[in-house]
Amino acid sequence: MLKGTHHTAIICSDYEKSKYFYTVVLGLKIIDENYREERDSYKLDLQLPDGTQVELFSFPDFAPRAGYPEALGLRHLAFSVESIDLTCKHLQSFAVAVEPVRIDPYTGKKYTFFTDPDNLPLEICEL
Repeated sequence: MLKGTHHTAIICSDYEKSKYFYTVVLGLKIIDENYREERDSYKLDLQLPDGTQVELFSFPDFAPRAGYPEALGLRHLAFSVESIDLTCKHLQSFAVAVEPVRIDPYTGKKYTFFTDPDNLPLEICEL
């Protein structure tokens, strides 16, 4: 029935700052960008190499995240990477704070967490 993840939608507080983070720092490709005047909101469609998309929204009124990372609802967004060490170095070159790399006790794979400009928890997992 379900074939995969199509997209994840994120609401940001500072559109330009988040756009830079997701396109320049994380390297997601811009598919489409629209300003929706009736909502005073931008909608930015981004794509990862595997086709999965991230939708970035700006809204003039938004509620802050209730907690970190254990808020009800989406806990975090995880991206797969070839090399966790190289990805961490890349993120740190943009002054992104990255937690120490851990080993998943069940898979034996490396992973770690960092946050986007709105403190949304993001994870990278080594393939």
